[in-house]
Amino acid sequence: MITVIDAPGNKQRFLILDAPTHDTLKNYIEPLKRENVRHLVRVCQRHLDYDVHELERLTGVEVTDTIKFDDGTVPSPEDIHQWLQLSEDAQQHGQTIAVHCVSGIGRAPVLVTLSLIEGGMDNLDAISYVRKHRRGALNKKQVRFIDEYKPIHARKASAFTKFKRWF
Repeated sequence: MITVIDAPGNKQRFLILDAPTHDTLKNYIEPLKRENVRHLVRVCQRHLDYDVHELERLTGVEVTDTIKFDDGTVPSPEDIHQWLQLSEDAQQHGQTIAVHCVSGIGRAPVLVTLSLIEGGMDNLDAISYVRKHRRGALNKKQVRFIDEYKPIHARKASAFTKFKRWF
């Protein structure tokens, strides 16, 4: 399943995916191309059944395989820093960034939610926004972490922050 999340107010776009397999990889190629994805972050372990090199060759997407944290948990400060660098780089170049874990409802949504907060969205609004687009996203531990998360960069004022709790 592929979910497109457009960040309100800052023109950033994310794709949250479940993990492709060898058999389903072909279903991801066209959406990755169509959405102008240049970076795909694989948050889960490498034992998954798809060929990263084949995906890169067929789509032109660069797979980042260095951000890892356990299923149901939250990222380390180092993982957050690396994700935010990739996310900001994609935004500056007008590109969509894709991220997947195994099911696409835990680790991947956590990272997207952090980017939304860094872009100026209120923490709880970011949680609601991601959950609105990706049903079943985020467990209690992850919600608690995101609720308590302090943005690393100064919040940018956006039209979205003026309408807290509006959806």
